[in-house]
Amino acid sequence: MSHQTGIEASDDLLAFFARSKEGEVRVIRVDIEDEQLVLGKSVDTVGSWEDDFDKLIQPLLMEKQPCYILYRLDTQNDMGYEWVFLSWSPDFAPVRQKMLYAGTRSTLKKTFGGGQIKEEVFGTTVEDLSLDGYKKHLDSQEAPAPLTFAEEELQFIKKNEVNAEIGVDSKHQSMPGVTFPISQDAADKVQELKMGELNYVQLSLDIKNERICLENTDDTSTAELPSRVPTDQARYHLFVFKHTHEGDYMESIVFIYSMPGYKCSIKERMLYSSAKSPLVDILENHLGLELIKKIEISDGAELTEDFLQDELHPKKNAVKQAFAKPKGPSNRGPRRITKQRPGEAVENNNDVEEQGSVI
Repeated sequence: MSHQTGIEASDDLLAFFARSKEGEVRVIRVDIEDEQLVLGKSVDTVGSWEDDFDKLIQPLLMEKQPCYILYRLDTQNDMGYEWVFLSWSPDFAPVRQKMLYAGTRSTLKKTFGGGQIKEEVFGTTVEDLSLDGYKKHLDSQEAPAPLTFAEEELQFIKKNEVNAEIGVDSKHQSMPGVTFPISQDAADKVQELKMGELNYVQLSLDIKNERICLENTDDTSTAELPSRVPTDQARYHLFVFKHTHEGDYMESIVFIYSMPGYKCSIKERMLYSSAKSPLVDILENHLGLELIKKIEISDGAELTEDFLQDELHPKKNAVKQAFAKPKGPSNRGPRRITKQRPGEAVENNNDVEEQGSVI
C-alpha cells in the first residue's frame, strides 16, 4: 500500500481553498515546495467547463515537473461545486518527484474535501489530461455493469467449449483456460499499481467461490520479494521492478506465477495453471496493465535482482566457435610403419622413406 509522506498543506493554500469554492475559480495548480503543499497558480472561470478545459489546463503542465490540478465543473452536489482531481506525473520527471507526489496525493484530496471531487484522473502525457482524454476516462467508468452469476456461468461455458481439429496428419483438441472473475477490491488495487501508488499486488484463487481475490499489497523491495512467495500455496504476483539498464532508469511491471510443486493438491495446481492465461488477458486487455515480462517459478528464492535483470534484459549470445579437432597426446609413441599395398598411392615423402627402409 502507498505510504504517506507527511507533507501537509500550507496555511495560505488552506485559506485559498476556502475562498475558491464559491464558483469564480476554474482551475487550481498545487505544487510541493519545501515539503509543503503550496498554491502554484489559479485561473478564474472564462467560459463553460468544456470550453475552459484545454485552454486553462494545458499551459499549467510542465514537461518534467509533476503537479496536482483541481478543475471545477459547472455541476453541483450537496456540498457545492464538483471538481476533477488531476494528477500530472510526466514520464521524464525525476523518480523521486514522482514518488513524492504519488505518496502525497491522498493527503491533498482529504485536505481539499473528497466529497466535492467527482472524478480522479492520472496522466503521464498531455493527451491524458486533455478534454478528449477526460471523456475517454468517463467512457471507461461507464463500462457495462458486472455480469450476474448466471451470465458469468453462461459466458464461462461458451468460452470453454472444446474446439476439435482433426486432419490427416494431426488429431488434437484444444481448450482455453478457465476464466475466473476478479474481485472488485483486487481490480482496484491493480489500478493503483498501474497509477504508481503501489509496487506489489498478490492475488490468490478462491477455489470454493471461483474468484480471484486480493491477498497482499505490502510495499515490497526486490530484496523482500522472495519472502512474499508462499512455500505451500500457489499465487499470482504483480511487482514493479525498479532498476537501471544501460544507464536508463526503468519501472517494469512483472507478472509472476509461483507454484511450489507437489506441496499443492492436484486440483489446485490444475486450476492455477488453467486460470493464469485468462487472468493475464484481464490484466492487459481489460484493466490496461502493461506486463513487461511473465515469469513462472517454484521457489521464491529464484527472484533475485540478477534473475529479474536477466529475464527482462537477456544477455546476447556469444558467437559459437567452430569445432576444433583436439590435438593428440604429446607423449604418443613413434608413428607406425606399414608396407604399401600394391596399387596404393604414396601419401607423402616420409611414408616413401619409411616404406623403403622396410623393403
